[in-house]
Amino acid sequence: MQTINIHQAKTQLSRLVERAAQGEPFVIAKAGKPLVKVMALNAPEAGQRQRLGFMAGQIVVPDDFDRMGDAEIERLFGGEA
Repeated sequence: MQTINIHQAKTQLSRLVERAAQGEPFVIAKAGKPLVKVMALNAPEAGQRQRLGFMAGQIVVPDDFDRMGDAEIERLFGGEA
């Protein structure tokens, strides 16, 4: 994410706002210290992106997935296997 100093942000505000609206957020800093993050209003907050199904068809889960390692787990906890 690009960091812009406050003076540069004032002189290039229109261009920076347009870029943020297109999905390129940026940080405004004063004397090198980040102050604010500028991003589009409709942009999802961090952790809100829905990524369900992004690897559909690329991963196969075996039918016995929930039983994998049963013998080893029973042995480790004193069961008979």
